[in-house]
Amino acid sequence: MFLYLFSMLSAVTAKWFGRALLGQFGTTAARRVDWATDTIKVALVKSAYEPNQDEDDFWSDVEANEIEGTGYTGGGKTLAEASAEYDAASNTLRLDANDVEWTGASLTARYAVIYKDTGEAATSPLLAYVDFGEDQTVASGTFKIEWDSTDGVMRVVAS
Repeated sequence: MFLYLFSMLSAVTAKWFGRALLGQFGTTAARRVDWATDTIKVALVKSAYEPNQDEDDFWSDVEANEIEGTGYTGGGKTLAEASAEYDAASNTLRLDANDVEWTGASLTARYAVIYKDTGEAATSPLLAYVDFGEDQTVASGTFKIEWDSTDGVMRVVAS
């Protein structure tokens, strides 16, 4: 059995998109993700977006709800220093990356969506999303997502 968790600050909730998991173990190789070498992005999304874990599939399902704001570039930011590490003692695979921040930003976001960017919205598979619980606003400041220092961006526990 696998338990899939996505970690960030303890005040937020996060979930994998179901089709992202299917993409890793299904027959379509184009949907598979190499966490360390593929272009993995995190984009900020408005509260008008209604995440559907079972149906949302590609960035094209989300991009119309991407935020606009000073200091933010469409498509989001690429996760830097992405790494995958397995801890045999806890049977945990950790997918980690550097924290992400937008400086000099004036924006409002409700969700962060993580996806593999193929260059085409219709073929860029969604991986997971973070629900901040409510709109988060920054005015002429820094909007920062700090990934959990122990669990990383996402983790998979084999049990």
